[in-house]
Amino acid sequence: MALIRSVFQDELDNVSQSLVDLTEMVSIAMSKATSAILNSELKLAEEVIANDEKIDNYQHEIDSRIIDIIARQQPVASDLRALVTALRMGSDLERMGDMAHHVAKLARLRHPDNAIPSELIQTVTDMGRVAVAITNKTGVVVATRDTEMALQIEQDDDEMDDLHRQLISGLMEPNWKYGIETAIDLTLLGRYYERYADHAVSISRRVYFLVTGKFAS
Repeated sequence: MALIRSVFQDELDNVSQSLVDLTEMVSIAMSKATSAILNSELKLAEEVIANDEKIDNYQHEIDSRIIDIIARQQPVASDLRALVTALRMGSDLERMGDMAHHVAKLARLRHPDNAIPSELIQTVTDMGRVAVAITNKTGVVVATRDTEMALQIEQDDDEMDDLHRQLISGLMEPNWKYGIETAIDLTLLGRYYERYADHAVSISRRVYFLVTGKFAS
């Protein structure tokens, strides 16, 4: 029985490590997508777009492993909760990869032009920085189940929300001179970053609940 439990724990640990690896993949994707959109780097945008399929496949492989573990081990209580939580976290991470993919597609769509007006480059730069920082912290939370750090991600998301509002405010300036198409692009871009961070918050809340049995307030 002890050996069976040890094997099962190893499987749980492998799932957790795979989620950490997936977190790193989406962090790199958003970092590269941000560089592509800021600097009109077509090659980098194409790389992010191509690699999105790898993120999707990796997430599907994690899901398959979790379902197989549930079928074989028939876990209950906290073990089952950990596996179901892992399924949901994998889905959040896959969606984060999709957001990076959308940023890269916008960079490709507007190439060779730069999609970001000069007045808003710093705002988008900051949104990219916050997105990557949140993801990296999320990876630590998944790996360590640090509930205090999980709560910090909520605060980091507040910074992203502030930057998103700042971006939208720039579009609504009376002297806006870049046209409707650019305004739509930036509205979508802001949404991509905001949703990306929201999924990280969702993951942190799931970890908090997994550890404490309570929802983060």
